[in-house]
Amino acid sequence: MSEGQSLGFTPNEMMTIAASRALKNDDVCFVGIGAPSAACNVARLTHAPDITLIYESGTIGTAPEVLPLSIGDGELCDTAVTTVSVPEMFRYWLQGGRISIGFLGAAQLDKFGNINTTVIGDYLHPKTRLPGGGGAPEIATSSKQIYITMAQSKRGMVEKIDFFTSFGRGDGGDHRQRLGIDTAGPTLLITDLAIWKPDPASKEFTVMSLHPGVSREKVQATCGWTVKFAGRLDQTPAPTALELKTLRDLQARTKAAHEGTAKGKSV
Repeated sequence: MSEGQSLGFTPNEMMTIAASRALKNDDVCFVGIGAPSAACNVARLTHAPDITLIYESGTIGTAPEVLPLSIGDGELCDTAVTTVSVPEMFRYWLQGGRISIGFLGAAQLDKFGNINTTVIGDYLHPKTRLPGGGGAPEIATSSKQIYITMAQSKRGMVEKIDFFTSFGRGDGGDHRQRLGIDTAGPTLLITDLAIWKPDPASKEFTVMSLHPGVSREKVQATCGWTVKFAGRLDQTPAPTALELKTLRDLQARTKAAHEGTAKGKSV
């Protein structure tokens, strides 16, 4: 039994830590709120202390002590190296090709990495209105690579998304290039069950590694399309004690701060 398994961990903790491992010390990362933010900050607090984290509100080189509730959270500005205007953020940093990794979540995702965060059902008569794209459509096309994190479910991982919020690889193959988009697009999907990468030719997400204790059957049962598995499947290394402690401490600080019980804050 590995160190992480002996400590015990949840599928979401495994997902966050696996995602954090994909980031490098020299990455410039455009961070989405939620699971992407947690993964990026775990990386910063462990193996990638010099990673540059950028949030949509214009904060550059931010190092939050707690996870932000939104891109407008004061914690981001307070701990940033600098804060620039949103137009400068998008035009100079993002569209200028200075972002190595765009880290996004999804409400709906298809096998080619196309993302929906706009609406479930018909656009004019929806079942659910979602928060929308924000800067994600631009992040998806202008970042050099896109990493995606999400918990697996048939409701979320679907054969056909209801709305194209953020373009991944369209219908697969060279669809991105045919549209004149010269960035790589989605190169990594980390779920609570597995690590996926696009097939070199079709660009369909393929399972490369199963998290500890996860079977092929479980991955397929929580995915809305017929899953392709690599010929040789790896097993994702379990979280280490340091990774788990870093993530849990970050989440505990966040919970205390947002409940108003952090030291120095009134209840």
